Amino acid sequence: MKKTPVFLESLVTNMLRLRAICPFSWRVFQFRPISCEPLIIQMNKCTDEEQMFDFIERNKAILSEKQVGCAFDMLWKLQKQKTSLLKNAEYVRDHPQFLTLHNLATNKFKLMNDDTLVNVLYVTQQFAGEAHDPLVEALVTEAWRRLERFDIKLLSEFSSCLADQHLYFSPLMGKIADIVHRNLETTQDLSSLSVLMVNISSLISRHFQQQLVNKTELLFDTIDSSEVNVAKSIAKFLRNVRYRYQPLLERCNNVFLSNVDHLDLDSISKILSVYKFLQFNSFEFIIMAKKKLTEMIPLCNHPASFVKLFVALGPIAGPEEKKQLKSTMLLMSEDLTGEQALAVLGAMGDMESRNSCLIKRVTSVLHKHLDSYKPLELLKITQELTFLHFQRKEFFAKLRELLLSYLKNSFIPTEVSVLVRAISLLPSPHLDEVGISRIEAVLPQCDLNNLSSFATSVLRWIQHDHMYLDNMTAKQLKLLQKLDHYGRQRLQHSNSLDLLRKELKSLKGNTFPESLLEEMIATLQHFMDDINYINVGEIASFISSTDYLSTLLLDRIASVVVQQIEKIHPFTIPAIIRPFSVLNYDPPQRDEFLGTCVQHLNSYLGILDPFILVFLGFSLATLEYFPEDLLKAIFNIKFLARLDSQLESIGGMDGTQQQIFKMLAEVLGGINCVKASVLTPYYHKVDFECILDKRKKPLPYGSHNIALGQLPEMPWESNIEIVGSRLPPGAERIALEFLDSKALCRNIPHMKGKSAMKKRHLEILGYRVIQISQFEWNSMALSTKDARMDYLRECIFGEVRSCL
Repeated sequence: MKKTPVFLESLVTNMLRLRAICPFSWRVFQFRPISCEPLIIQMNKCTDEEQMFDFIERNKAILSEKQVGCAFDMLWKLQKQKTSLLKNAEYVRDHPQFLTLHNLATNKFKLMNDDTLVNVLYVTQQFAGEAHDPLVEALVTEAWRRLERFDIKLLSEFSSCLADQHLYFSPLMGKIADIVHRNLETTQDLSSLSVLMVNISSLISRHFQQQLVNKTELLFDTIDSSEVNVAKSIAKFLRNVRYRYQPLLERCNNVFLSNVDHLDLDSISKILSVYKFLQFNSFEFIIMAKKKLTEMIPLCNHPASFVKLFVALGPIAGPEEKKQLKSTMLLMSEDLTGEQALAVLGAMGDMESRNSCLIKRVTSVLHKHLDSYKPLELLKITQELTFLHFQRKEFFAKLRELLLSYLKNSFIPTEVSVLVRAISLLPSPHLDEVGISRIEAVLPQCDLNNLSSFATSVLRWIQHDHMYLDNMTAKQLKLLQKLDHYGRQRLQHSNSLDLLRKELKSLKGNTFPESLLEEMIATLQHFMDDINYINVGEIASFISSTDYLSTLLLDRIASVVVQQIEKIHPFTIPAIIRPFSVLNYDPPQRDEFLGTCVQHLNSYLGILDPFILVFLGFSLATLEYFPEDLLKAIFNIKFLARLDSQLESIGGMDGTQQQIFKMLAEVLGGINCVKASVLTPYYHKVDFECILDKRKKPLPYGSHNIALGQLPEMPWESNIEIVGSRLPPGAERIALEFLDSKALCRNIPHMKGKSAMKKRHLEILGYRVIQISQFEWNSMALSTKDARMDYLRECIFGEVRSCL
């Protein structure tokens, strides 16, 4: 017998030792085929799920971790090829062979390479039926262990998997944000970075946010103009962080415009939603989107797609398209889900559509699903139904009961403020002691936005009790005092303008409690030296909304603009000018300030949205500043044609004005001696007009054939007249204006720019202008009808030119 060579004997011995030491590795490699390629090729030839499942059943004993990953990938590719109506994720998920594949992945995930691991996680989540799939948890844990070695592309894919699980605030997402921050300087892949920006947006600081924006601007030119998804991610990031950064939004908008033919319903819907949230106006995109969405109306015959179309197109559609949308929605309304019904209700609010049949159908669906809505959704339902004048006692009774039950168990300040706000909008907004105690419990944790919301709600509640129950309790007033205390405390403890700006973003100055507004302005004045080119636009916008004239803040804004104009984006200029216009204030360096602003914006006039350009012209006109280039940009045929499609109709008259109309008719001696809602030759609307002859006697406009005290067919409804006829010698035309509280600054009786400019224009047209202040009209001195009649006689027939 031939003796075995020594080297072979040694080799076999070593192999047996290896097998004894590493039985698992031996088992894995023992049955693996020489090449993985043939099995993968077989998978790629499968044309449906049944073929894939047959393949898995035949080869389950020999599939490697790479082939398991490929099988998951193929199943998802087959699913993506189907239309939404033919997708069968539940069938795939519940198939026995999918469970087999699931078990194989559970056993082999530690052997998978990084790409396969993340891809299997993504696909598993798409098919997952359980809230906590053990495989998903195992894959996430393994990915966390490998996180530091992921490249940016894989990191972005993994972050999207976490986002799908709503893990935006998890420590793992925080770790990803840290990795992005550490590697930001060397990052060159904007496609992956934009996805990461969206997913980590809830965790980043303001400084990191600005770094990401700066990096995005640097890398934007590296992407192809067809990269719509990248532009969508960037716009979504700006929405998430509430940053209306015009330069980036404009660049994203240009990408959308150049690819509008390739945008589907879902993309257009999301883009319009972002634009609405950020108040970004793109006339060109809206026109193109409207055309494309209108063409989709006959193609959307399923509730899911038609609801999306209704929400996107409804607010921008013309009368015919709106009629078609509403009639089709009526036919589909019974098949709506709770989520879809809520979306339709929101769109009806945006459309200002009070179609009673459609409202009834939609609220019927809402009523059925009311228990499933979250607090913020219940607030939206309450707001929209209030706006649409919906009245149904049993619906509001159930809604109130649900809101109160949420409130009793809520400890999150924002959620409590949402619930209290919703309750305050109900027909019966009264809050019991449990509700009051819940508000008091969260006050120390509230930010300015929460406190402002609470104050508005409580004031609405007190007003209701005062009007209907005559029971303004001490507890309500005590709660207001506590709100005032915590608001002042928060403002006084502010140590950074950047942190304060974050709260100002979601705060509306015109709804901010009067008692805290002065403290807010004082706080802003304290940080006045920190106002610079980065934040000047935001501060100016907030001041515009407060109606509070602070000359110190406005002077500082003007100074920053003059000194740092080269660093300020031109599209921020309209927002910067606005507070000076609204509050009717000229800074010391007025001409230099306005000249600098206009010069910086001149080369961009041709691409500004029509509304923004007109409002800029309006703002400058209130300040009596008329730059030639701006006037040329506005008064040309091409621009006016663009503007024409965006013009809105003029509004109506309220009850107070009708009351004055009746009194004026008595004062002047008849209903034919006064006109209401008159349009002047330059389209200023005058609340009331009358004409006195040279002996100061009223001149009639002509017989209306209506008895005294009966309102005529009001011109503001359908037949507003433009007046401009010549008067008899010595006669004068009088314009009588009713000024509400919005016409004056909140802190001093200083007329705002719009009202002051209107008065100047009317006087140029030959009117004697009488302006009646709401405060004067509602004062104790004019508490009776006789006193008001005497007041009107003095204003009209006396020498008084203004009754402010």
